[in-house]
Amino acid sequence: MKRCFDLLMSLISILLFSPILLIIGIMIKINSKGPILFTQMRIGKNNELYKFYKFRTMKIGTPNVATDKLKSAQTYITSVGKILRKTSLDELPQLFNILKGDMTFVGPRPALYNQYNLKELRTKAGVHKLIPGLTGWAQINGRDHNDDVQKTELDKYYLENKSFRLDVKIVIMTVFKVLKADGIIEGKIKNTTIKVEESKNKTISG
Repeated sequence: MKRCFDLLMSLISILLFSPILLIIGIMIKINSKGPILFTQMRIGKNNELYKFYKFRTMKIGTPNVATDKLKSAQTYITSVGKILRKTSLDELPQLFNILKGDMTFVGPRPALYNQYNLKELRTKAGVHKLIPGLTGWAQINGRDHNDDVQKTELDKYYLENKSFRLDVKIVIMTVFKVLKADGIIEGKIKNTTIKVEESKNKTISG
């Protein structure tokens, strides 16, 4: 059922966003040297690797690590990239990942192939059994503020409580978070401000 929904909605979304995808591609190409798309190996369901797509927002030569691990992330981001990241438009190519079946609309965000600690924590919690998502419970509860332990706890909450109603809630809340550019940190995190315990006490309202 969920796969049918993903297939249908990803096709519709790609068609609807095709003019925007084209415009963004042209902007990236004019703004900086390098490919339009950024591809990277990410960890999928059952810890299998797959090719992950995003619009390129960083300059060529940027270290291949999570953005929140970079000491001076702003120096690597292109001018167009700053806009794309703030609006989350850089994530649109993942619609093709969803179409292929590598991802789903709602699930834990895919870890980088070299995020070994997060991979281990998710495996111990059973989260690795889930298909990674375009957005997820951790995305609307802290996003870049969360460390690996907190991400895993939030993803485990989703694993134990997943339902169509929760998915709808996450998608709606994601829209509001994107509009506010909430939870985005471009660089290393010094202090964690989100407590996992707060998410455990949340009730899922209809």
